[in-house]
Amino acid sequence: MSGTNPWSRRKFLGVGAVGALGAGAVAVGLPTLGGLIPGGQPGLLLRSRVPLPKRYAVQLPIPSVLQPTRTDGTTDYYKITARPGLAHLVPGHDTEVWGYQGMFPGPTIESRSGRRTVVTHRNELPHPTVVHLHGGHTPHESDGYPMDQTAPLGGGTGGPGASSMAGMAGMDPAAVQRERVYDYPMNQRAATLWYHDHTMGFTGPHVYRGLAGFHLVRDDEEASLGLPHGPRELPLMIADRSFAADGSFACPALDASEVKPGVQAAYMNGVLGDVILVNGAPWPVAPVDRARYRLRILNASNARRYRLELDPQPPGGGGLLQIGSDGGLLERPVAHDAIELAPAERFDLVVDFARYPVGSSVRLVNRLGSGGTAEVMRFDISSASVSDDSRAPGGTLAKVEKLDPAKAVAARTFVFQKSQDNWTINGQDYKPGRSLAMPKLGQVEIWRFVTDFHHPVHLHLDPFQVVSRNAAAPGAFDAGWKDTVDVLPAQGVEVAVRFTDYAGRFLLHCHNLEHEDMAMMAEFTTAQ
Repeated sequence: MSGTNPWSRRKFLGVGAVGALGAGAVAVGLPTLGGLIPGGQPGLLLRSRVPLPKRYAVQLPIPSVLQPTRTDGTTDYYKITARPGLAHLVPGHDTEVWGYQGMFPGPTIESRSGRRTVVTHRNELPHPTVVHLHGGHTPHESDGYPMDQTAPLGGGTGGPGASSMAGMAGMDPAAVQRERVYDYPMNQRAATLWYHDHTMGFTGPHVYRGLAGFHLVRDDEEASLGLPHGPRELPLMIADRSFAADGSFACPALDASEVKPGVQAAYMNGVLGDVILVNGAPWPVAPVDRARYRLRILNASNARRYRLELDPQPPGGGGLLQIGSDGGLLERPVAHDAIELAPAERFDLVVDFARYPVGSSVRLVNRLGSGGTAEVMRFDISSASVSDDSRAPGGTLAKVEKLDPAKAVAARTFVFQKSQDNWTINGQDYKPGRSLAMPKLGQVEIWRFVTDFHHPVHLHLDPFQVVSRNAAAPGAFDAGWKDTVDVLPAQGVEVAVRFTDYAGRFLLHCHNLEHEDMAMMAEFTTAQ
């Protein structure tokens, strides 16, 4: 649908469950829901076979900031190698991680808005890899298309990992490179991005083993706010994991040789771990001053959702002051007692630990968990007197353009649904090269996501704004620019989106990584 828009906002958003759908839609019924554990958590718990680490026994690690290998007048250049490494996560064992620079999380990249960043990624793992800058506004060639793979250790046509490449439909092992250059123009506002593996059919096990890291974008608008910075700015990558008897990451993959993607049938709804890691450390402790801190929180779990709260709450509540979302700063701060995060969502928060008594210990807890998964980390507040040069966020934080749904030139519906064997979008398994939509650059469209189950829906290329949930107002955590939205079972979420700058193939998919690997992904092609 293009040109004049016969869809009024009221008519479109008033549509029932899956009726009168827009372009690119299919009319299907939603199946009976299943696979939810208590608390509405999708997935199945995989219990570790080793004694679990003691909670609050290790200090929170902060990922190192990667330095460029060189710079010029317009560009910063980086080199990153994906390779095995060792981490001490459970008592009596070393755990092999697959990490960028051999670390989990990988090193943090910091970019300046408007200044080009070029990253050369090399693969020294036994299987192919792809890198996606999640939240990045990037050309197709650098977006992390799942077939744009770097070859495994041993080369593209023989040695370890070659069989996995040969087993992928449409893949020519001889054409794959050992290194790939990703060119990021960084024409986007300050935001908390992250980079992670995006290999066709094997994103889940690769991220589970550690292939993820932060990429922070900064700009003048953000810098003018006087937010907490330096040691009082904490990136927090939260991920659940389970461990096998030998201390390795336990992942119920169908095929360890990576010829056949997917997980064992019992875990098709998602893999849930019984250990909560923050920046790769189990249930860590962060020593903090009685001062304001900026917490950049990322849910990097494969399937687990979190409802995070401070325990105890500060006097008067509202201890989690949200200043940003996936796509950067909000227009105004929003105070929460709790926040809910689906996989891949980010929350940019300010917490004022001066609201607590001297020497307090404050836990970050997960109200959607139980036992160990109800605990995340702890903040131990110093008794020392300190100065705080940050400013309390208030009033207008940033100018946020509002997309007008009334100006939409097209309305499209995408149904996220389970088939007998896989997860599908509009009744179809993912097939590389087949596009479900062809939006034109620069035009506003309304995209409607309808689900049978919990599905965190992620769009590549550009962020969007949530217009409504089930024809009602957006949710409490939908503010600002988003690139991932948590769509609840049997729910419809409408978003306004406008793709800009880059023509080519991009992806729409569920960010429950077990769902994504089992075909819940689709392409759209942008055009001038």
